[in-house]
Amino acid sequence: MKVLIATDKPFAKVAVDGIRKEIEAAGFELALLEKYTEKQQLLDAVADANAIIIRSDIIDADVIGAAKQLKIVVRAGAGYDNVDLEAATAAGVCVMNTPGQNANAVAELVFGLLVYAIRNFYNGSSGTELKGKKLGIHAYGNVGRNVARIAKGFGMEVLAYDMFCRDEDIKLEGVDPTCSVKMLYQSCDIISVNIPATKETKKSINAELLSLLPKGAVLVNTARKEVINEAEMVEYMESHPDFKYVTDILPDNHAEMMEKFASRYFATPKKMGAQTSEANINAGIAAAKQIVDFLKTGNEQYKVN
Repeated sequence: MKVLIATDKPFAKVAVDGIRKEIEAAGFELALLEKYTEKQQLLDAVADANAIIIRSDIIDADVIGAAKQLKIVVRAGAGYDNVDLEAATAAGVCVMNTPGQNANAVAELVFGLLVYAIRNFYNGSSGTELKGKKLGIHAYGNVGRNVARIAKGFGMEVLAYDMFCRDEDIKLEGVDPTCSVKMLYQSCDIISVNIPATKETKKSINAELLSLLPKGAVLVNTARKEVINEAEMVEYMESHPDFKYVTDILPDNHAEMMEKFASRYFATPKKMGAQTSEANINAGIAAAKQIVDFLKTGNEQYKVN
């Protein structure tokens, strides 16, 4: 069996070494395609691959069609919207993610962005503190739980909304569940957006929802840019000069946002949530273990298609 690591943004060497150890211990072959610049390089590399480990790389119908021997794709990370699930399913290819492996890294970044925002981007003026503020967690998954854990250390009151998580389970972790996403936005000074990009969530952070926020609110988005209605975000920020937006996903209208709202808007140049050595290693090795388990035993625990 041949396992391909196809990464435009390569794993750290220590992560690759860990992946290699897992793959070769199982008696499989490991191949590397790193820092590729053309799609054809990826198409050529997948031709004889039985399994692929990726990061943010695009696995579309063309790639799946070129990989005639492919059995499984594992996205080293939580999000998997860079994989064409319909094409994979049609070809009988299992797609998995590695939930939880990047969660702490993303959650820590949430608070890096928040402190930067509430201290007025370190411009020398007087800011505010997180202690005593109400933090709303929009989606209480692996990242949301880590956000809640850290928030308690700051002395924040933590609320959460997740339509797939039982209120009793949220309460057990010392977090207050809300009955609706609207109630979450109405009740909190700060919102952490952790929802995936799906048909239901794309552009769901819109003017109607933002209008429920109290004065002086901060929204931090470490999820996906697609969940923000960017045009309506601009309209909202124009009419609410007290609102701040920080994100680690560069919006399509970044230039406009910077021109109009530079004093209360910030975006990292590229997605930074999982960019720690620990997350890099954890997700890569988890992906390798899942592939070995799948190929040897058929375990589909983290299948997403």
